[in-house]
Amino acid sequence: MAHFTKRAWLASAIALASLGSSMAQAQADGPLHIVVGYPPGGSTDRVARIVADKLQAKLATPVVVDNKPGAGGRLAAQQVKATPSNQLTLMIANPAVMVVAPLVFKDNGYDAERDFVPVSYVNSYEFALAVGAAVPVRELSHLVAWLRANPEKANFGVPATGSLPHFFGLMMGDKAKVQAQIVGYKGSAPLLTDLIGGQVPVAFDTLDSVLPQHESGKLRILAVSGDKRSALAPGIPTFKEAGLNLSGVGWNTFFAPSSMPKAKVEMLSKAITEVMKDPDTQRKFNDAKLTPVVSTQAQTQAMLTAFKAQWAPTVQSSGFQP
Repeated sequence: MAHFTKRAWLASAIALASLGSSMAQAQADGPLHIVVGYPPGGSTDRVARIVADKLQAKLATPVVVDNKPGAGGRLAAQQVKATPSNQLTLMIANPAVMVVAPLVFKDNGYDAERDFVPVSYVNSYEFALAVGAAVPVRELSHLVAWLRANPEKANFGVPATGSLPHFFGLMMGDKAKVQAQIVGYKGSAPLLTDLIGGQVPVAFDTLDSVLPQHESGKLRILAVSGDKRSALAPGIPTFKEAGLNLSGVGWNTFFAPSSMPKAKVEMLSKAITEVMKDPDTQRKFNDAKLTPVVSTQAQTQAMLTAFKAQWAPTVQSSGFQP
């Protein structure tokens, strides 16, 4: 029995030494940098900071969030792809950077699949279709009938041309057999100002952007894009419930530059997955009106593959040029 105990102790010691060596290797090259391609304060930045705070404690190494705004997030991708293999750097990015831009820019400055490795998918966000108070409908089916009867009113405001709400609006127009005219804005604030003021009748934006104005009665959300009702707005039906077979979500996902050694990518993926399981992390996401997701590296890759299969045809057939 003593002999067995000694062997077990040795095995444990070796395992602990190996773990310590792995962690030391992860920390040896300095702090972990998380690059955000947008200014502070937006949803992608908020996600990065919640995760960074938790990762710092878990990895026992400094985690620094670097905001590198420019070119709709593409500037950050161009910089991160050139990261040396001995530096710990992750990028948090959304579909605009990793799916849409590679399809619409002739020279994107990076290859989303060749230059990056998916690490972990950490949150999803839904889209909402909202109408101004002057639009005489309260249900999606009524809106579809109104747009068919008044095709000149099928002007869909979106926070930016080339954004996911832009292409989701086109998907909705296709499903509803309505010829949509996309009206692009420079952000959610001017879009919602015009929607509330009656300058544009219909808007597509992320649910978290539109929900406060819906709750205050300044506009009406008719449907949300998830497969099931959002926990943020359980009283609002999905598109499928409202009669259109349509769904779609956006996401924020951590990516590593392809130069990062596989062992470090796997270590960071596992650490982020564990952080996302933490009830306190989930509470912070929910408090920030963000939907947390727990996803392994393999599950993240599967999500990306399915997402591209759904969205690429719409982006390409739209003929959109930046």
